[in-house]
Amino acid sequence: MTATLTRRERQRAATVEEIREVARGLMREQGTTDVRFTDIAKEMGMTPPALYRYYADRDALLTDLIAEAYSELGREVAQAREERDPDDIGGRWIAAGTAYRDWARREPQQFALILGMPVPGYVAPQEGPTTEAAKDAMSQLSALFIRAAELGVLKEPLVREVSDEMAACAVDKHPELGDLVPPESFQAMIQTWATLHGITCLDAYGQFDWMTDEARDALFVSTLKTAALAAGIPID
Repeated sequence: MTATLTRRERQRAATVEEIREVARGLMREQGTTDVRFTDIAKEMGMTPPALYRYYADRDALLTDLIAEAYSELGREVAQAREERDPDDIGGRWIAAGTAYRDWARREPQQFALILGMPVPGYVAPQEGPTTEAAKDAMSQLSALFIRAAELGVLKEPLVREVSDEMAACAVDKHPELGDLVPPESFQAMIQTWATLHGITCLDAYGQFDWMTDEARDALFVSTLKTAALAAGIPID
C-alpha cells in the first residue's frame, strides 16, 4: 500500500522536480551539461542557499539528473523493444537501437550527461543511483542476448577469442547470463553496445549533418545490422 504524502512532502517533491526541470532547461539553453546553483536559483526566484535544503551540493543534483536520464532513456528503449514480437530478436534490436538514437538526438544534453564527457569537477559516487541506473540500462541488452540463446538462435560471434579477464567480468558483472550466453558472446554484447553508442554520438553531435536524413537513417540501420551479425544475433 502506497503511503499518502503530507502537504509538506508534496511541496518538497514538487520543488525538487522543478529544480530538475530548470536544470535541464538551462542545459538545453546553454548547450552544456555544466550548471550552477546560482543560475538555477535565479531562474526559480530563489536564493542559492535555499537550494541546499533540497540538494547537498551541485554534485548531488547532477547525480540525481544522471539517474533520471538513465531511467528515461531506459523506459523509451524498453517501450520500443516491447512493441516488437518477443521472438523477433533482430527486430527488437533495431527498435531498441533506434529509440536510443532518437532520444539522444532529442535530448543531446541529457545524453551527454550520462554517456558523454564528464562534467568538469563532478565526482560520481562509486555506488548509488547512477551505478544502479547504468546496470539497469545494460541489463536490457543482456536480456536480448539471453532471449536469443533461449530460442536457440544465438550464433557464435565473428570474433571468438576472449580474454580470461573479460570472461571473469561476465561472471562478476552479469551473472544473469549464466551458461546461456558464453564469454565470447558477452564480449560481442559489449561490442554491440559500443557500436550503437559510437554511431549515435556521431549522429547526435552533428558529424553526419552533411548527409540527407534518409541517408543517415539508412546508415544507422545498416550499422546496427552489421553489429548484430558480428555478434551472432539473427537479423533480416
